[in-house]
Amino acid sequence: MPRSEPHAAPPVLDPNPDETRSWQDQANCLGVDPDLFFPERGASTREAKEVCRGCVVREECLEYALSNGEKFGIWGGMSERERRRVRRARALARRAGGAASA
Repeated sequence: MPRSEPHAAPPVLDPNPDETRSWQDQANCLGVDPDLFFPERGASTREAKEVCRGCVVREECLEYALSNGEKFGIWGGMSERERRRVRRARALARRAGGAASA
């Protein structure tokens, strides 16, 4: 699982690790050098995304990053920029849904 910030400890997700970490234990990136998921600005993200491509918990990883506002690294196969687009699209959809029901 990628870390929140390069050179930081993995995030503490929940006091009940059995329930919260189950998806992380199935991740393709388990045991992969976390630095791969935090490339320098302008560097290729291709290798990290390749690790994520066939991962069975890719959606859970992406949702974790979106829910927790992860601003750095590759999570669920998406870069920071790609996750910002998803958050923006979801916010617009919520606003449109709220306006339609009003």
